[in-house]
Amino acid sequence: MTTAPGRRSSTFTRLLRHGFTDPSAAEQLLGLDALASVRFDPVLLEALGATADPDLALRGLVRIVEAGAEDERQVLLDTLITAKPLRDRLLGVLGASEALGDHLARHPRDWQALVTYEAVDLNPQVAEFERGLADAVDPDSLRVAYRRCLLTLAARDVCGTTGLAQTAAELADLATATLRAALAIARTAAPQDAAQCRLAVVAMGKCGGQELNYVSDVDVIFVAEARDGTEENRAVQAATRLAAHMMRICSDTTVEGTIWPVDANLRPEGRNGPLVRTLSSHLAYYERWAKTWEFQALLKARAVAGDLELGAEYVEAVSPLVWQAADRDNFVPDVQQMRRRVVENIPADRIDRELKLGPGGLRDVEFAVQLLQLVHGRSDAALRSGTTLEALRALADGGYVGRADAAQLDEAYRFLRSMEHRIQLYRLRRTHLVPDDEADLRRLGRSLGMRTEPVAELTRAWKRHTSVVRRLHEKIFYRPLLDAVAQLAPAESRLSAKAAAHRLEALGYADPSAALRHLEALSSGVSRKAAIQRTLLPVLLGWFADSADPDAGLLGFRKVSDALGKTPWYLRLLRDEGAAAENLARVLSAGRLAPDLLMRAPEAVAILGDPEGLRPRTREHLEQEVLAAVGRADGAESAVAVVRGVRRRELFRTTAADLIGSYGTEESPAEQDHGALVDRVGSAVSDLNAATIAGALRAAVRARWGETLPTRFAVIGVGRFGGHELSYGSDADVLFVHQPREGVGDEEASKAANTVISEMRRLLQLPTADPPLLIDADLRPEGKSGPLVRTLKSYEAYYRRWSLVWESQALLRAEPIAGDAELGRGFIDLIDPLRYPVEGLGDDAVREIRRLKARMESERMPRGADPTLHVKLGRGGLSDVEWTVQLMQMQHGWAEPGLRTTRTREALAAACAAGLIPTEEAQTLDEAWVLASRVRNAVMLVRGRPGDTFPSDAREMTAVGRYLGYEPGHVGDMLDDYRRITRRARAVMEERFYGASS
Repeated sequence: MTTAPGRRSSTFTRLLRHGFTDPSAAEQLLGLDALASVRFDPVLLEALGATADPDLALRGLVRIVEAGAEDERQVLLDTLITAKPLRDRLLGVLGASEALGDHLARHPRDWQALVTYEAVDLNPQVAEFERGLADAVDPDSLRVAYRRCLLTLAARDVCGTTGLAQTAAELADLATATLRAALAIARTAAPQDAAQCRLAVVAMGKCGGQELNYVSDVDVIFVAEARDGTEENRAVQAATRLAAHMMRICSDTTVEGTIWPVDANLRPEGRNGPLVRTLSSHLAYYERWAKTWEFQALLKARAVAGDLELGAEYVEAVSPLVWQAADRDNFVPDVQQMRRRVVENIPADRIDRELKLGPGGLRDVEFAVQLLQLVHGRSDAALRSGTTLEALRALADGGYVGRADAAQLDEAYRFLRSMEHRIQLYRLRRTHLVPDDEADLRRLGRSLGMRTEPVAELTRAWKRHTSVVRRLHEKIFYRPLLDAVAQLAPAESRLSAKAAAHRLEALGYADPSAALRHLEALSSGVSRKAAIQRTLLPVLLGWFADSADPDAGLLGFRKVSDALGKTPWYLRLLRDEGAAAENLARVLSAGRLAPDLLMRAPEAVAILGDPEGLRPRTREHLEQEVLAAVGRADGAESAVAVVRGVRRRELFRTTAADLIGSYGTEESPAEQDHGALVDRVGSAVSDLNAATIAGALRAAVRARWGETLPTRFAVIGVGRFGGHELSYGSDADVLFVHQPREGVGDEEASKAANTVISEMRRLLQLPTADPPLLIDADLRPEGKSGPLVRTLKSYEAYYRRWSLVWESQALLRAEPIAGDAELGRGFIDLIDPLRYPVEGLGDDAVREIRRLKARMESERMPRGADPTLHVKLGRGGLSDVEWTVQLMQMQHGWAEPGLRTTRTREALAAACAAGLIPTEEAQTLDEAWVLASRVRNAVMLVRGRPGDTFPSDAREMTAVGRYLGYEPGHVGDMLDDYRRITRRARAVMEERFYGASS
């Protein structure tokens, strides 16, 4: 067919106006002989233009017309023009679903299923769908009949005849009818099996809740009982064969496609458990072994096929267990784990397009509703609905969720589910991803009624609704609690004290009564302060609940708020700086050390809102601040009080950065560089203690001698201090060296040096609530028996004549940290030949080091300590790794400059680079050392006091686990991993240390 240029131009414009994106192709299709009788009919063009995708609808129509017989073709076209209901339905489906267009092209007569428009057609239920499937006698005919029924259902949906909830319910009813038909086919194929057993099919998930998607796994559980005269085991085997056959009928893919997969993995023991169980077997499992998520799944259980009486018995029997789930001991950690697991399983490149599992997605609404049902449904039967929107409405009616919040969630959920439906309807594929193709987004937006700028309108609406869900996800748990204690809402719509306590318990609060008192103190009243707290607390309470100790977090927040509540910047900081509030919540609920530091200086909260606030200060910066403060102070004790204030603030900065970096980050534990975190803490604490000692030294000198001590004086850090590897609870191991100034006698100089040491120690040990800084000089020559301080010449004489190999080893990590810098360098020049001996160690020295290590292992391990879990002296712990590295340093440091470092990890890397240890073995030692260091830091952060073993208290152990990246309930995994990693390190140590040649 040819068209005049003017005609073509006019048609092209008309097609554009009607929403076609490819008018040239559409014009060609409309010019086909098959459409001659309706070509360019304005009624047809208007109807096509009203569809989600006019181009797709026209292509689908052409395929149906061309596939049908000539007489049927004309009937269809005539009916399209004269019958608006059919026109809207058929073209609406063709414009929204390529898959249903394919079905109609294969079965061109099935369009006749869309002709009727009677009252019963507007609300079909299971019985009507069963009639639609009645003629199906084999799997293929069932698939065809299923698609025909789905066609009618989709037509009502796209035409707006049914809403979201009704469409989802119809999909569940169609699934129910299909399961019944598939089971009937299976029974017909194996009548002997059918005769031996009663088999019930119980729907779970969205099918059970009568809120199914277009394409979704249909979750089921199978229950069987023997018929009279049949042995139970044989009956279960027969039922298993029937169930498996039924699943294949629905799940197999043929030329007619797939109906949908039947998923039985929600059964006891999942895919590892038997497909079919008796009722008593189900109950035995649920009463002894089931996890919280299994009871959450059972909330939607509904008998749908097979022996409905047996299915109803199953649902009745498990129902009490569902509503007792919140009383189980592991309910809280299970819930926390379920909430985190969802997000962790989403690929990073898809999380922003995930309708179901992404932030603000469908699962956030469903999880929140189901959790509140489990908590409050045990005492309120009105909440026990398997349908999300019905349950949300019941929660609002009962005051468990604010009515305005429930209305917003309802609207958002309906919109997101509608998006999900239309995305799946297009190709009838199981997906929850929002497309990123412009044409797909245009069709999706138009299918939801957005016609002016469908892509932009859709994107705005989608983001708005996910934002609402994100905002309300935590708020709906906690806002009613605040309304209850603040007594601002009407009494009839407030939670009762009992319901509030139940909710707090379910969210991890061990003392709900105390928690409610704190909430009342923080949020009651009509002041601006209380109003801001009511805005902040719903989110903060969620962060606290996600920690190992929610009660401590809330108590700490109340204390900080009491201290700073009248300070204008405090609440403004938390309200306006998003990171500050979350950082504060993480820090307050992670253990005792950081909150204790903050309580002593609440104004340090400001650190948490500064993007640079968590970055550790350099030693030079700290020393400048400390020495300037000492210079301004009136007296030594007031000077050291100021120095302690700086140390307290900076220790809080370091602990906060460590906690937030360890588990307040978006990275998963596996992605974090734990070595870098350990190094950062070690350097920060070492620099801070060095600055503190420098300040105490200056204060001690000024108090007695003014600005100049009669002798030059230096403090040398050794052990972890010199290695920049201090943990939070480490002592400061030091050596003291002095050199008389010109004209000062040895006796006067020595007396001055000893006096200043005593004064430094006194000042640093004045009673205080701050973590102590203990100066330990026991690594000096002759140990506790030797003088506290020596001259450089005295050190040289001692080391030349009397030094033992262990002293050379101790000097490997010696580094000046305070006092006279030139004298400190002189000391290092003195000891370098000792710790890095030319030509390395002799055989006798190596044997002596090994003997000392073996003796330490046998004598210094605390009585009763588990050697596999002691991080310092235990198997594969800090000592094993450090002695191995230090032996290599003493043997090869003279020849390998990279080994001449005080830092363990740097020396190990240098040894590996020099070929002294294989890469895999070096990595094994490094991993063990980093892990042991992290455990040591974690113990101090959690308990507020140092320790070299895992805590025995369950809550403290959980907190240590959280710091190390383990979910609640996985303490056993943490200990197993620690033992495994350190066992491998011990094997390397035994080979490299005890088995190494000199």
